[in-house]
Amino acid sequence: MKRRALISVSDKKGVAAFARKLHEMGFEIISTGGTARALEEARVPVVPVSEVTGAPEMLGGRVKTLHPKIHGGILADLEDPDQVVELVEHEIGPIDLVCVNLYPFEETIAGEASEKEAIEQIDIGGPTMLRAAAKNFKSVIVVPSPKFYKEVVAEFELGEVSEETRKRLALETFRKTAEYDAAIAAWLEERVEKDARIPGEGPEDNGEVSNVPVEFPETLERRYERRLELRYGENPHQGAAYYVEEGEPHLLSGVERLQGRPLSFNNLYDVDAARNLLADLAGDGPAAVIVKHANPCGAAVGETLAEAYREAFASDPTSAFGGIVALSGPVDRELAAEISQVFTEVLISAGFDEEARKLFSAKPNMTVLEAGLLQRSGLSAKHVTGGLLLQHADRVEDDSGYEVATTRHPSPEELGDLLFAWKVARSVKSNAIVLARSGATVGIGAGQTSRVDAAHIAVEKAGERATGAVAASDAFFPFADGLEALADAGVKAVIQPGGSKRDAEVVQAADRRGVAMVMTKRRHFLH
Repeated sequence: MKRRALISVSDKKGVAAFARKLHEMGFEIISTGGTARALEEARVPVVPVSEVTGAPEMLGGRVKTLHPKIHGGILADLEDPDQVVELVEHEIGPIDLVCVNLYPFEETIAGEASEKEAIEQIDIGGPTMLRAAAKNFKSVIVVPSPKFYKEVVAEFELGEVSEETRKRLALETFRKTAEYDAAIAAWLEERVEKDARIPGEGPEDNGEVSNVPVEFPETLERRYERRLELRYGENPHQGAAYYVEEGEPHLLSGVERLQGRPLSFNNLYDVDAARNLLADLAGDGPAAVIVKHANPCGAAVGETLAEAYREAFASDPTSAFGGIVALSGPVDRELAAEISQVFTEVLISAGFDEEARKLFSAKPNMTVLEAGLLQRSGLSAKHVTGGLLLQHADRVEDDSGYEVATTRHPSPEELGDLLFAWKVARSVKSNAIVLARSGATVGIGAGQTSRVDAAHIAVEKAGERATGAVAASDAFFPFADGLEALADAGVKAVIQPGGSKRDAEVVQAADRRGVAMVMTKRRHFLH
């Protein structure tokens, strides 16, 4: 019996040459609509699918291949005698190869397509044929993409496509159809959420569970593709890779690696922390951030980028060694010379002049990235065993609801530093205390299990610079001891959320010490 191949593709690149090879090897080519016309124009003999089914293509092309003469031929297990008999009884010929690629749904929604146009690009027959052929891979060769044409032809020229290859093509097919369905689900989910929104309403930070069901659907469909294979994970014995969500801006969107080693797992995690904080600070002027182990060890805004870098570095020079440096503007030769004096693992900046590039080239182990400001996501996720915690991304709120809780009000200079320290505190692992002066951090206590310990560490890091500084606490002071530790070191003003049962005691302690205190009514835990 003559072997048959069913070919129905949206992407017609290379399909005529592929079909011609199959014809030369003795295959009868069955095809649909536009693909059949393309093959006829290329003078490849083709049998229209309507001749096989005995039914015309109908409903504007929505129904072409959904017929027993097609799916029976694809799904029949040719190793099962009873199924072979059924094929004969119903005059259904087996189909030995299915070559299908799907309607360009994702390309369509990436443009300005209407909802109707998008819906018409939801393929039904294509995924059905692909899944049927992949299920029956022992009897049918499935070809889900033009990238497999040469491989399939090469194996035929050696005799037959191996079962190993058939199985791998089936795997690729199920991945492809799963990705396709996920893209459709995500697109439709956006429209359902949009319809569900009440104009002017959204999640409120009032301690109650929001009743607006827009960001947290019953099922979460997202697709990620592997972008980078990493040298290893957090430790050398752990394998690792970097995946990005398809169609969404991500950490390395628009980033160009100019020199240095490929980014590691830890590099990427630290780069994310640095770029997020930089995005918060860059609106206040030239900004610099230095991160170590995902925590800022220095951050500053200045009149110039060089000034911001110097102040950020001065915050904690010891921790800055081997850190990640992120800068909001282009680097010139003078600044490059300063940065080159210290071992920097990764440097991220909006640009570099030729002299700066030349200086950095003498440090081949330093990874240099050119990147604009990070486009931040509206949601953040954390993986836990067997699941995912999803939340709205934390944002530093505007200061319209802040209140001064103490008798003394902060001076304008102190208030500016308080707001700066509050932005930095959002990016410091909790429990967090941030000391700042003149638009720069001078001491950071990060990731402690008690707030008073975080205060002591921040004070120790700051040393004499604590005198006259301000402090930000990412959550309330449960006792007055943390405030007392800051006041003892000479801190003159504090910003914190408030909300403790002992707020009155903390405020009284601040008043006794002449410390101004601003309460924001919102905390910024970062775990």
